[in-house]
Amino acid sequence: MAVTIEEALKYIYKNSIQKGVKIVPLEQALGHILAEEIMAMHNLPPYDNSAMDGYAVKIEDGGREVRVNHTIFAGDNSSEELKDGFAIKIMTGAKIPQGCECIVPIEDALVCEGGVILPNNLKKSRHIRLSGEDIKCGTVLLHKGQRIYAHHITILASQGISHIKVYKKPKIAIFASGNELKMHYESVESHQLYNTNTPTFFARAIELGCEVDFIGTACDSLEDIKKYIKSALDSDLIITSGGVSVGDADFTKEAFGAFGYEIFFDKIEIKPGKPTTFGRVKETLVLNLPGNPLAAALNFELFAQSIILALSGDEAKYINTIETKMANECIVKGGRRTLIPGSFDGTSFTPYENFSPGMISPLAVSNSYIIVEDNCEILKKDSSVKIIPTRFSFNSKEVVDLINRG
Repeated sequence: MAVTIEEALKYIYKNSIQKGVKIVPLEQALGHILAEEIMAMHNLPPYDNSAMDGYAVKIEDGGREVRVNHTIFAGDNSSEELKDGFAIKIMTGAKIPQGCECIVPIEDALVCEGGVILPNNLKKSRHIRLSGEDIKCGTVLLHKGQRIYAHHITILASQGISHIKVYKKPKIAIFASGNELKMHYESVESHQLYNTNTPTFFARAIELGCEVDFIGTACDSLEDIKKYIKSALDSDLIITSGGVSVGDADFTKEAFGAFGYEIFFDKIEIKPGKPTTFGRVKETLVLNLPGNPLAAALNFELFAQSIILALSGDEAKYINTIETKMANECIVKGGRRTLIPGSFDGTSFTPYENFSPGMISPLAVSNSYIIVEDNCEILKKDSSVKIIPTRFSFNSKEVVDLINRG
């Protein structure tokens, strides 16, 4: 019996357990998922410092001429103390001298023979960056389960953190089956096709932060598929395409069965992609996707991505949606929940017209898709819809309702 999309995702999250941890240097941390909480070990700034090139002065000297007899540069360990009637020239980032109450920018002071004339109405702490005003020692900087992006590296570097504990990246093995399929580096004859699914899965798995083994294309025979399975069982997840329907040459599930395949579901109430199958061989998860390229790619986005996010340890492991409006009217053929590819331009969603499960051209121009309820017959222009992006990650810490109900 076929499961719903929600039931399929529950099986996925129940059985996809985050991986073990390792320690990586800061230079290799980008894209990893934190396996620990990061606390601030130092105040930032670590000391009161000047936000401007200017003069360190006292408030009571506003409007007066003061003498300048010292300069402090950034990085100087100066012990100079500011006295009444004096100013100390100071550069941006330099430590504030004792006795300083504010900084006057160079352009606001009038240079004279004995020093500088200060403006009136000086304000206390003006242009002074106080110790800890950005980051205070002991505060939480990054949470366990966060993905490390470039600006997280900024925070880590500011604390002198050289190594962090992260979850190991999921290891994915990918292959297809089909006598009609050839790899892109081989010659094809008139009765053959290029295998587009495995290169697509490989590229998307890399984009999602996985380590990927590209195994190739198996023939439509039990023995050949078994060889590919055996070579992939050291992976966290095996993703296949083709051979999971009910045709005479569909041997994939039977081949996995020889290795003790525990199937959680083998049909989903969805189109395209009803024969999508998910299970496990010992500790290795298995996702069998249909052979039709568009069906395979869309179901990869929904189900393979969910498995990968769960395995990665990402706290935002649930696929999320962006609410927008329809750019034009879309007629929907009912019967099952439908995945419809299209393009989101930041303002509205334009569904791809006249697509079918075997096409690949919609993938090149689409950057998102919608899931439409089975009893929805029409999506009107300007009606509200929830899209799921495919060109960037937009995930949630909580389960999100993905379906458009018309």
